[in-house]
Amino acid sequence: MNCPICNRPLKSKKSIERGIGPVCETKIAKLKDKENENQISFENELSEE
Repeated sequence: MNCPICNRPLKSKKSIERGIGPVCETKIAKLKDKENENQISFENELSEE
């Protein structure tokens, strides 16, 4: 089984259960926490009305 993000083989039991490698999982978690300053958010649009 390979990681769907980087296509590297998943070796540990934990990675296989999650379906994603540890490095890619960390990168995705950082992206989720980071808000894109150029992206319009639903909350900002509601507060401006």
